[in-house]
Amino acid sequence: MSETKHLVLKIHPADNVLVALIDLKKGTEVTFEGNNYTLLEDIAAKHKFFTTPLKKGETIIMYGITVGRIKDAEVQVGQLMSTDNTVHQADPYTFRNFQYQWNAPDTSKYQNKTFNGYHRADGKVGTANYWLFIPTVFCENRNLDIIKASLHEALGYAIDNKYKSYTTNLVQQIQAGKGLEIEEIPFGENQTSKRVFKNIDGIKFLNHNGGCGGTRQDAATLSKLLAAYADHANVAGITLLSLGCQHLQIDDFKKDLLERNPTFNKPLIIFEQQSTKSEEALIKDAIKETLQHLVEANKIERAPAPLSKLNIGVKCGGSDGFSGISAYGLNDLSRWGSTRIYDGLNNAVNARLTVALPGDDEVIEFAEAFDDIRTSTSGTTTDIGIPNTHHHAIVVDGHVIIVRRTTDMCTRETRCNLRQGSGAFVTGRDRRIRIVF
Repeated sequence: MSETKHLVLKIHPADNVLVALIDLKKGTEVTFEGNNYTLLEDIAAKHKFFTTPLKKGETIIMYGITVGRIKDAEVQVGQLMSTDNTVHQADPYTFRNFQYQWNAPDTSKYQNKTFNGYHRADGKVGTANYWLFIPTVFCENRNLDIIKASLHEALGYAIDNKYKSYTTNLVQQIQAGKGLEIEEIPFGENQTSKRVFKNIDGIKFLNHNGGCGGTRQDAATLSKLLAAYADHANVAGITLLSLGCQHLQIDDFKKDLLERNPTFNKPLIIFEQQSTKSEEALIKDAIKETLQHLVEANKIERAPAPLSKLNIGVKCGGSDGFSGISAYGLNDLSRWGSTRIYDGLNNAVNARLTVALPGDDEVIEFAEAFDDIRTSTSGTTTDIGIPNTHHHAIVVDGHVIIVRRTTDMCTRETRCNLRQGSGAFVTGRDRRIRIVF
């Protein structure tokens, strides 16, 4: 028998599928909660197999809720759950007036744990130390590309040297009149060992297509977004490139930055092209001054920080079979004050199943409303009232859930069809919470 805890995961006691944590071969015997399961076919990591036989139309349970039903023929224990035998299904929405009870896990083992991070003057702690290049307008993208090529190569941050060597060898073969016979990519020296600044994890360039040409409101939104990047705990400093005549002015960006963080004091070096004698001078000055500041930023070293300073993000992804499961691993850490960011509705809702504390009305109502809204993903529509709003995110007791703008807008007085891309509000104790696909 295999040691199941290393092979499979059962997300909720009511589930009738198990999740493979590693690739499992046909014929493997899995023991879980006193039951033995013989796999009828290969089960790839992150995929699921049935723990009970199910007939056509019977319900598939995962996360403790209905996620689908059997499409055609009966499925057997140990058979792979796939789109060949499963179709989407959700339970109908009904109001559930109950008090959710949650048993907190024992997190005492984390009480005195720390992580090594980069401490910022405003009290934030980063898990990395990056320098950021930001253009206020798309006209500066070319200059950023030139600077990126220069700095990445010279400072050891280029990561594609092995492919450059491969291409160079092929070109030399062509020039020598030989065939393209190289089969393996020659591996050079590890790039990390060639870095000039050992405490700088990289230089990031935020090329974008905004800042001008659209509306003033577009520029204002972009300014706030770029300010959030600059204020990120993983950023040591910023080089800002501006043309001069664009909608997004330097003063607007600085204003948004200080409104977001009044104590912001990271290095911010600014270059405006229309105030510089030439493009060449702009690029040379930007490179030179950035290098001077990188010397100082490189003096920042990792130091222990409590878990309350740790921010963890979970990226949703259709390419990731653990999407919606990964959020569970963050719950223990949050008990010590860490912040979690969920990108994707499944991650947020599934996290709710284990983090909602008694009295957290917003979290409970969020999950209840999800039962209604999720039906839209199957192509059906549901009539509910949606207040007219343009908020782009919700915060539930410190838990940030990333959402996107609605496409079907309704007023308080009207009711409308909720389709994919739409959103809805439920009201908690003291604020309104938006739920969006």
